Amino acid sequence: MKSAILRFRIMAIIAGVMSLLLWFVDIPVAYLFDNPEWKEKVTWIPFVHGWVYAVYVLTAIEFSIKARWPIRKVLALVLAGTLPIASLIAERRVVRRYL
Repeated sequence: MKSAILRFRIMAIIAGVMSLLLWFVDIPVAYLFDNPEWKEKVTWIPFVHGWVYAVYVLTAIEFSIKARWPIRKVLALVLAGTLPIASLIAERRVVRRYL
């Protein structure tokens, strides 16, 4: 169980940081600023975020299965990765409860 929590913690933090980068760097550069040079420098963010979120979902499901959570809690944990701060909050709650 501790190894599943550790994997989830790492991926929740990385997913949270990537989500923050996506929402507060990539999206403003793409839609608010008309600077192709800036956009070119941040084009990697959505791609990395997509892969990180996929791994986050797998680790969240793995942890949820080991913790024997009901499906609603599993879905909430998976959806927490879609909002910039929610995965970080979910990580804190999991650690507080299971460690």
